[in-house]
Amino acid sequence: MPDDHVAEVAALRAQYSALPPGTPVRLAKPTSNLFRFREANAHPGLDVSRFNRVLHVDPVTRTAEVGGMTTYEDLADATLAHGLMPSVVPQLKTITLGGAVSGLGIESSSFRNGLPHEAVRELEVLTGDGRVVVATADNEHRELFHGFPNSYGTLGYALRLRIDLEPVKPFVRLRHVRFGNAADCAAAIARICADRSYQGEPVDFIDGTVFSRGALFLTLADFVDHAPSVSDYTGMHIYYKSIPFKQVDHLTVRDYLWRWDTDWFWCSKALGVQDPWVRRFWPRRLLRSDVYRRLVALDRRYGLSRRLESLRNAYPTEPVIQDIEVPVDRLAEFLEFFDDEIGISPVWLCPLKVRDATPWPLYPLDPDTLYVNVGFWSGVRLGFGEEMGTYNRRIEQVVAKLGGHKSLYSDSYYPEQEFWRFYNGDVYQGLKREYDAEKRLPDLYEKCVRGR
Repeated sequence: MPDDHVAEVAALRAQYSALPPGTPVRLAKPTSNLFRFREANAHPGLDVSRFNRVLHVDPVTRTAEVGGMTTYEDLADATLAHGLMPSVVPQLKTITLGGAVSGLGIESSSFRNGLPHEAVRELEVLTGDGRVVVATADNEHRELFHGFPNSYGTLGYALRLRIDLEPVKPFVRLRHVRFGNAADCAAAIARICADRSYQGEPVDFIDGTVFSRGALFLTLADFVDHAPSVSDYTGMHIYYKSIPFKQVDHLTVRDYLWRWDTDWFWCSKALGVQDPWVRRFWPRRLLRSDVYRRLVALDRRYGLSRRLESLRNAYPTEPVIQDIEVPVDRLAEFLEFFDDEIGISPVWLCPLKVRDATPWPLYPLDPDTLYVNVGFWSGVRLGFGEEMGTYNRRIEQVVAKLGGHKSLYSDSYYPEQEFWRFYNGDVYQGLKREYDAEKRLPDLYEKCVRGR
């Protein structure tokens, strides 16, 4: 282990120990991809800026040693230089490796590689009780290793991770295949993920975009050594708008990894950034998700949108910003409900299957089941007498009925008993007693539902 990393760990432990008892503990991070907005905290956060770099890439063993606060943008750049990439690269550049492991992440390789935490070989954690422990799948901290995913920093913070990498080719070929209904699309997802091919050609990546009830597209992608030409969706052209019109497309591998970041999937439209006149003068370096997220945070803080709605005498809008997973054979049912009762479009589809039969207890997925993540990021206008949370709570209920799960990066409305049933409260409380007995960190329900 590099000497400077050892020194940085010691400095962080001293900083943590110096916090007065009862002081809320948080990280001083310049970016966040969570959508649980809170009031600004007067207490200084832990300075974890030292843990934002790639420590080592080993092209022989195809592994990397990475600081927990390293962004996937920096990690991918370091590994692509060796012809390698992390096995799952979440869609947004400023998602950190530690964040993706403790809060889950997903992308179009997840049907074959599972979730980001399944690539972790070793996890160094600053625990809630101030220790720094190294957890692996088979050492004395194996319960923490398996319980860390979906703990959202309530058991501790990842300082260093050793992860597996996989080889890449220079380009990615994309095929956009249209389906006229959700049932046919779901059946195709199941078949393609099982075969890892479509029409006799390989599929290395698969995700989907639902534009309407009768216009669903699967994007099937594979690595290639050569491309007749490559598209550029980092400037005036917008990736998701190309999907219905290009049957075949090619991107560099780096541009494929970040194809969704430039326009935050399609959410930049709400900020006016997709208007050609605005886009022409918007600096290209600011066409990225973290910029848009900061704009949304400012709006939430100062209430500009709420004031405009009030001036128009409009009912308020409930933010419906969620990712959920349902088994592939229940996908059509969920999409029908969603179209009928929620009405947001487009929505994103991403198949996933955990590859490790060892359970990840705080987000229990059946290793024999192919799930499909459905992502939707917009809002629904409340009707007369409807309270904030009406539509999010309805989604939670339907997802549970269909045997699915919901990610916790955004607002949640579960009653406490129900929450712990879905997210394995018994295991979590055991880990809390072992690694944060004095509860210096909030518990998972307090953080993800009560917003503390």
